[in-house]
Amino acid sequence: MLSPYQRYRLYEILPGLTVWGTLILSVLLSFVYPLAMIYFIIIFDIYWVLKVFNFAFYLIVSWVRYRRVRSIDWKDALVHDIASADRYQHVVFLTVFNETWDVVEDAIQSVARSVYDPRAFTIVIAGEEVQEAHCRDIFDRVKHRFTDSFHHIMFTLHPKDLPNEIPGKGSNLHYAEGKAREYVDRNGWKYEDVIVTVFDIDTVCHPDYFSYLTYVYATHPNPTRSSYQPIALYNNNMWESPSVLRIMAFGTTFWMMMSLARQDSLVTFSSHSMSFRALVDAGFHDKRIVSEDSRIFYQCLLAYNGKYEVTPLYIPVSMDTVRDDSWWQSIKNLYRQQRRWAWGVEHVPYLLWEFRKKGNLIPWYTKFKWVFIEWEGKWSWCVAALMITLLGRFPLWIASPSIRQSALYFNAPHLLEILMTSAMLGLILSAILSFPLLPPRPESHPRHLYIIMLLQWILLPISMLFVAALPGIDAVTHLMRGKYLGFNVSQKKR
Repeated sequence: MLSPYQRYRLYEILPGLTVWGTLILSVLLSFVYPLAMIYFIIIFDIYWVLKVFNFAFYLIVSWVRYRRVRSIDWKDALVHDIASADRYQHVVFLTVFNETWDVVEDAIQSVARSVYDPRAFTIVIAGEEVQEAHCRDIFDRVKHRFTDSFHHIMFTLHPKDLPNEIPGKGSNLHYAEGKAREYVDRNGWKYEDVIVTVFDIDTVCHPDYFSYLTYVYATHPNPTRSSYQPIALYNNNMWESPSVLRIMAFGTTFWMMMSLARQDSLVTFSSHSMSFRALVDAGFHDKRIVSEDSRIFYQCLLAYNGKYEVTPLYIPVSMDTVRDDSWWQSIKNLYRQQRRWAWGVEHVPYLLWEFRKKGNLIPWYTKFKWVFIEWEGKWSWCVAALMITLLGRFPLWIASPSIRQSALYFNAPHLLEILMTSAMLGLILSAILSFPLLPPRPESHPRHLYIIMLLQWILLPISMLFVAALPGIDAVTHLMRGKYLGFNVSQKKR
């Protein structure tokens, strides 16, 4: 009989076990039973091409909706269509660590430009005691620069070395949310009428973001049972970033846009909004995990016994790529960022554990769906690029003379070529749609950089191997071994 600790450790081992089992078995089959491996690669490539077609379809759907939403004046729509819009209060959380003032100023200025009524907005600047001198300097600058821009600006300083937490954004938010709850209670605001937005500190939101968010929240049939997810763009410093960073940034954006249109697998990511009621019922952001942005969705899903969703917002919020002063340091920053995102694999054991405790309160299908989404997503993240570029060719390279005489061996390369050519649809579509998302070209940058912006997409296979698959395998292996990753702050330089 397993103890609770042993059972949870087993759950943590399973995702890494399936990844390493797939990779090791693929190599072994290539030697022991190459025909079986060739069949598997063909089936896997067909599966991947279907995923690419699915991606392309929903990306186009999302793009159409994105263009339509941007064409509407949401401030005007809010005034004319929502009679009770003035009852809503917004609380915006911005977490600060060691970011420079220009990054912080741009984020707060974007919020100030997008408010539809300053009296409805409270800004919470959440700093860390471990960076107290820097954070207090930021607090003073914010107070001097933005005092008249909002109803209230609250400053919190998350104490260091609190018990039962890990240092990071999640624990900082947990502390700041507790202070915000005291403020909400003092003002007598209904939790259902308070809309919470959590922005990364480099987030520059669209001028209509809060008008659109309020409109969607007010017209939602059950607004407290949903989070609200915008499109994440990483283009604040796009023109200054290396090509690999730009490709991965666009890849994240297009993955998010596809997820918005599908909705059935949509989970909160990075900057997003939600009801204060749901935030309180979920117990605030978990202070012991790294992937706090997506974990808060699962906390709400569990708190409401599976009756919680994410509503798409087809409007952008812009953030920075993880560029640094040197190309090599930028790549290392990107690797660490991708590994931290892949560390979302920690949701798999969490869901297995919590779903088991819920029993029949949550339908079996709902449990299976969310575990599959998280598990299959991380599995594909780790193995897809390796399967397509290397392991898929391995049995063809080492096949014995007798295998080389088979019809399957002769036809497999042609079939794989057709499948991979079909999969190019996703790459071509991403390259085309990346241009309208580019910010205006700085005058200091030559026009021929547009050509590089197109040609950079030939680096995608290499990028998927070295700054997607490898950090993904790194993350699941750490969890498998019980070597838990802490929160690393993504360096943002402009």
